[in-house]
Amino acid sequence: MDYSYMAAMEEMDSLSDSSSIGEAVSGRGRRRRRESDEDEGLFYIPERRRSLHLDQTPMDTSHWQYVEQAFSPALSYRSMTSEENLSNMDGEEGSPTRLQLRRADSYSSCYSLDSDDCEKIIPKVKNKDETATEVSDTPVLKHNTNEFKHPALTVEFTFKAICEILRELSEDRLLLFKVMLWKRYPQSFNTPPQSLDLVDLVDRLLECYNLEVSLQITKTLLESIKERRLVKCLQSLCLRNEVRYELCKTLKKTYGEIDDDSAVHGERGPLDHFFAKLDITSIANNGPNVEHEVRTIATLDTNSSKPVEQLSIKDLISAERLEKTNLKIALITGVAGSGKSMAIKKLILDWIEGRSHKYVTFIFPLPFRELNKFKGSDVSLLQIIQTLYPETKKLRDYDYTCDECRVMLIFDGLEEYRESFDFQDTSLLTDHTEISNLNTIVVNMLRARLLHRGIYLVFTRPRLRSSIPYDTSHDEIELRGFSDPEKDEYFKNRFPNPDQADRVIEYTHSSKTLRIMCHLPLFCSLVADEYQRIFKEQGLQAQLPRSITYMYTKLLLTLIGQRRTLGASPWDSDKKGDFLMVLGKLAYNMLEKDMLKLNRYEWEEHELDNEEAVNNSGLCMVFVTKPHLFCHEKVLSFIHPTMQEYLAALYVFLSFRNQGKNLFEPPLKEKFKGYFKGQKPMEMYKTAVDKSLQYDDGKLDIFLRFLLGTTLKANLDLLQPFCTPSPKWQTVAEDAAALIKKRIKENQHPNRIGNLKCCLEELGV
Repeated sequence: MDYSYMAAMEEMDSLSDSSSIGEAVSGRGRRRRRESDEDEGLFYIPERRRSLHLDQTPMDTSHWQYVEQAFSPALSYRSMTSEENLSNMDGEEGSPTRLQLRRADSYSSCYSLDSDDCEKIIPKVKNKDETATEVSDTPVLKHNTNEFKHPALTVEFTFKAICEILRELSEDRLLLFKVMLWKRYPQSFNTPPQSLDLVDLVDRLLECYNLEVSLQITKTLLESIKERRLVKCLQSLCLRNEVRYELCKTLKKTYGEIDDDSAVHGERGPLDHFFAKLDITSIANNGPNVEHEVRTIATLDTNSSKPVEQLSIKDLISAERLEKTNLKIALITGVAGSGKSMAIKKLILDWIEGRSHKYVTFIFPLPFRELNKFKGSDVSLLQIIQTLYPETKKLRDYDYTCDECRVMLIFDGLEEYRESFDFQDTSLLTDHTEISNLNTIVVNMLRARLLHRGIYLVFTRPRLRSSIPYDTSHDEIELRGFSDPEKDEYFKNRFPNPDQADRVIEYTHSSKTLRIMCHLPLFCSLVADEYQRIFKEQGLQAQLPRSITYMYTKLLLTLIGQRRTLGASPWDSDKKGDFLMVLGKLAYNMLEKDMLKLNRYEWEEHELDNEEAVNNSGLCMVFVTKPHLFCHEKVLSFIHPTMQEYLAALYVFLSFRNQGKNLFEPPLKEKFKGYFKGQKPMEMYKTAVDKSLQYDDGKLDIFLRFLLGTTLKANLDLLQPFCTPSPKWQTVAEDAAALIKKRIKENQHPNRIGNLKCCLEELGV
């Protein structure tokens, strides 16, 4: 035990000699001691008021008088976040805000305007006969009106920070801290220190002093008992608190709202106004959603051998998960439009608002569209973070490496990164300040390196290439969009007018295919955007369009247009058309053969550019199957069976429109090809209707609806960039409707009548 501790304990013993412990706790012992002094009767102690609360209740200061009790001097107040403070503990004469020793007839600094709950020692007013003027040295916080007080300094933070630091003290050192506090500030702490536990001690400190002074007193006393490590920790806490506050402001502007970066221009405003719970599962590679209006499709075999667990966004590397495992990285996959960007926004917003991932000190989103800007440059991870988030320049290396600081890095859009990953030969990086190239940094981050306490979340579409090496322990999580209740919740959130929301929900329920496809949040937003426009232009009683083809066309154009803006090479209309013809031909052939997936060799035979199909357009997905007990293979499928049917119908339509080919006719000799180039469009639609009626299982039912939907002007306008000019399509929709009515009347295929009626709805009849 050092001399300061022994001296402090002697002070306590002297107090114990004059009063019992019970009297000391209540304050009566001190009062009797003072009454025996020459200032007998000068002070009295009112009953202690309730504990600290956060309300800012004005105080009645009319009865305050000067205090004649002397205080010990305190060090000048300086910024808790200043690095100079580590080496220079002396007061600076020109400091705008500091504690000064001032002899004045004033009340104690414990009567801070920040609190009216301090237990006060209120001086009695002297009469005129008491002419002796007595003054005391009182620490007073001088405020400069031009001084900037960081808004991150709150009661909650200050309370937690001081408690956290004092918990690091041993029992003896904490007792010494209490004794020093009681000894130097007797008017605020007028009872012996053993009467207060840690929470009461900090509570009392904040009752009597404002936030800056409370932190300064804590730091000063820690210096007095030679706990410089804890002083440094307290300064780091304050610094990280300021940076976190500024970082949260930046992130809230970027991720807290739906803005122009969204795929749909109708959505504006706070994310919470639009968000609906996402369907998140613990096992990836679950394959596409195969729910279908007409066909019965068995769930595709995947590599999922464990039971699927439903998760929420707060479960993405939760604190409980970290405690049980050494896991540091999670791969979150989802098809295009499944809600990955929405999940990232929600995760960040919940962290900002303190609703989840409270154990994380900083979250740094690192979208690959931003990381791609660092290609070809020598850079470090620290420089990348500081470039994207300049407020982090205040942080020191200690803040990235200390155990109490957890950093979460969120990588969005791994499919947008065009470089290959060499997990075997890429050089090892373990220092976030080490200069290297972008590819080396990315590979090491996918191995969960570079930050001692780093946590990594990687969001991507299902990729053909491996995203994380097999020897790196990681979680695989899949985003599957909305389940049924959340579809309705989304539309209720999207339409503030309940009548509009009810109409949209009712309409989506009226079309099972439309309802199923709303499992994709992107598709929901497209539907809501379209109906919002109709309500705005035509009013609440407007007739909603019945064409599902129109919404699928909008989804198609959104996906292939979106990828062009996010890193893929530019496309003109001809390249888009060529790509759609290749993909549509594959969809048509697979539909004829009742195929829903292709293995690696099959897609190579079709000369399919999987980079465009999976990563760039998002129309296809890759997942892993287990065809044999110990054999895994990657297979490719469309994101939904109805998307396969739509692309097949689009291929048939464009083949006839641009090339004059009727794909439902048998191959003809070369000399007759010229004749079919001049045949009427209704010939193609007639053969399509007749062929679909041949399948009792309804294999071509939805395909036929999409094909007939291409005759509507609204769809033709959207598809115009891919079509050659043709003046012969003006009456096709009316002619097709007449044909459908004729087939219904003939009733030669009674089990297909229901679908023929749906075809009439598709044509707007």
